[in-house]
Amino acid sequence: MSQATVITIPERFDFGTHKWFTEAYEAALKSDAKTIVLDFSKVSYVDSSALGMMVLLHRKFSSNGCQGVIRNPTGTAREILDMANFATLYSYE
Repeated sequence: MSQATVITIPERFDFGTHKWFTEAYEAALKSDAKTIVLDFSKVSYVDSSALGMMVLLHRKFSSNGCQGVIRNPTGTAREILDMANFATLYSYE
């Protein structure tokens, strides 16, 4: 069974992380992992561009037969994900 790829998201998940996040998930999609875990344990700030990047990632991993997981979302970051209804795109752990 293939392992999950974990991407640890920084405290501020915003447009400034776009290049880094894209490179991280492109590498994950090229691996044999069937699960991509976004570790939100450090995240305190999420903006709309980050949500857009997560939607794009969902489209990409869905077409590859992968699944996405959001790990440890808390506080404001969790509230934003809940308001944006991300539980329909990602499972939470």
